[in-house]
Parts: sequence; C-alpha cells; structure tokens
Amino acid sequence: MTDEEIQDVPRQHYTEPEKAEIFDKEFMPHINSMHNFAYRLTFDEDDANDLVQDTYLKAFRFIDSFEKGTNAKAWLFRILKNSFINDYRKKSKEPAKVDYQDVETYYNSDDVDRQITPDLRVESLQDMIGDEISNALNSLDVDFRTVIILCDLEGFKYDEMAKILDIPIGTVRSRLHRARNLLKEKLSDYANKMGYKNT
Repeated sequence: MTDEEIQDVPRQHYTEPEKAEIFDKEFMPHINSMHNFAYRLTFDEDDANDLVQDTYLKAFRFIDSFEKGTNAKAWLFRILKNSFINDYRKKSKEPAKVDYQDVETYYNSDDVDRQITPDLRVESLQDMIGDEISNALNSLDVDFRTVIILCDLEGFKYDEMAKILDIPIGTVRSRLHRARNLLKEKLSDYANKMGYKNT
C-alpha cells in the first residue's frame, strides 16, 4: 500500500499497548518472509534490510489502518511491494552516483599497481555450483518474479495476491501462468543436463 492508500483505510484507534501487541504478535512473526521477499526483489542484502526496515516503520506508523485478526502477512507484503516500486522509480530517475572516497582510497592503495586478472577456474567453478533455480527466478522480470514468489514460495492465494499487487485475479492467474512457463523454459537446459526429460 502507498502511504495515501493506507491513510484512506478506516482507522481503528488502538491504544499504545494494543499497538505494541499487534506489532509483536501479528507483524514480527513474518520478518523472515519479508526479508526473503525483499532480497528476491532487490538482489542486495543492504537494500533488502532497508526495504524491510522501511516496511516495518510504515506498518507501525499506520497501524491504526490494520484490522486486527486479518491477514497481517498480506498487508505487510503489500506495503513492501509498493515501497520497492516507489524506491525503484526514484532510483531509475536519479543519475548514477560515484563514491569519490572509494575511488581515492583505491588510487592511494597498493592495489593500483597490481594488474587484476580474473581466475577463470574460480569463475567456472562458481557457475557449476550456482543455484540454477534461484538464478532462473532472479532473471525473470520483476512482475513475473513477484507472482512466483508470492504464490509458489510464500503460499498466498490468488485473491490475496490480487490485493497485494493491486491487480485483478484474472491478471494474477495469467501472469503466474506466463511466469511459470518462462521459468520452465529457463530451466529446461539445466533439467536436460541433470537427466530429466521433457514430457
């Protein structure tokens, strides 16, 4: 949910102890799922942590918009998803940033005179032991990746996904079907190498 959408929801007027109880008992149990979702969206540990922190800050700030006893996980996922999209849009409009402190540190270090050549044996070994499924999932467009994560990894139902993503159920179904087909295509070569035959 965007800040505006959260503010439009009827408010509950919880007491401070009730807010703390909701936060601890209904929101905090989902922190690992939230972090996994954030990491799969951002591919960066620091960005994922920031996104989860931002989500929980918003959840506490707008806790009066949450109806106790409803699906807290779906509510939190929707906040996280919208925070990610808003942050992604902001970053895509910003020019690339260079940390000149890092550049200066590098040029003042002993490494500047050493020629850096990649060790091809290490790189090829990393490719061999890499998680093919995770790599295939991460290579999907964010819209397709998100529906797979929500449905197949987090176990949300179609109606819950529709609320989280703010799209009709029919769009959820078609996007999930397309996402699974794309994932299947990306994994077919790997499956053949591992001895599985396409049927």
